[in-house]
Amino acid sequence: MSTADTPAGRIAGTSRRSTDPGPLGRHLAVTVAFALAMVGTAVGVGAFGGSPIDEAAGGLLAADATHLAPATPAFRIWSVIYLGLGAYTLWQWWDRRDERRVAGLAIASLLLNAAWILVVQAGAIALSVLVILVLLGVLGALFRRLAARPPSGRLERLVVDGTFGLYLGWVSVATCANIAAALRAAGFGGFGAPEALGVAVLAVVAVVGVALTRAGRRPVAAPAAIVWGVLWIAVGRATDAPPSSAVAIAGVVVAVVIVLATVLALLRPPSRRGADLSGRARPSRDGAR
Repeated sequence: MSTADTPAGRIAGTSRRSTDPGPLGRHLAVTVAFALAMVGTAVGVGAFGGSPIDEAAGGLLAADATHLAPATPAFRIWSVIYLGLGAYTLWQWWDRRDERRVAGLAIASLLLNAAWILVVQAGAIALSVLVILVLLGVLGALFRRLAARPPSGRLERLVVDGTFGLYLGWVSVATCANIAAALRAAGFGGFGAPEALGVAVLAVVAVVGVALTRAGRRPVAAPAAIVWGVLWIAVGRATDAPPSSAVAIAGVVVAVVIVLATVLALLRPPSRRGADLSGRARPSRDGAR
């Protein structure tokens, strides 16, 4: 007799069915979360009477607010990310796989993004750091989840892996800028050497970017977003206040390092590229059977 035929197995199965909203419920939840994220974005660009993000919270998140603030054009990446999130929302209606964990993390990321915008609009810059750190953790967990299984095809690789990779990479950079803004609001002066601290933070970003190139089968999107972000930090420090040649040079160096690491990752054999974050290779689906 199988475990499912026992009373305990039947009770467990009934419990799972009672708590699982089913595919339709998940699809609807993702769609509603995306709609809420779009409303939050509209508020964040000044619609519905709100202030643009770079003007909210006393301008602490403006392009010239801190040494780690990217130049204004950097934020155009959100257009690509939101386009990808919209494509994911449509794609998941046709996805036949039971991806509860992926959908749950995607929903959380969308809601947290909307929450971050509202928190910043309210001027609660310290609370916004907590929100973006949770968002970063959710996206990291989602990245691990996606890296643990191969995509069903090129469309999924583009729509799902590409979108959430860009999302993770950009939020990694945005988290640094957000923390820098909160520290400035608290009166922190970077131990009297804000440029050196900015360079040190960019060095940490380089480590994260290189690690992402080795974290699974899809090492391009997340590092690419980080490269985009740090290059615009470099442009900002070279052309806008607060000026800093040290931070500008560090941004370019970090970008080059991550690009080289990405190229090396793409040149690795597929079997090694399929290693998970712990460095152990996962078997393919066919091999698992």
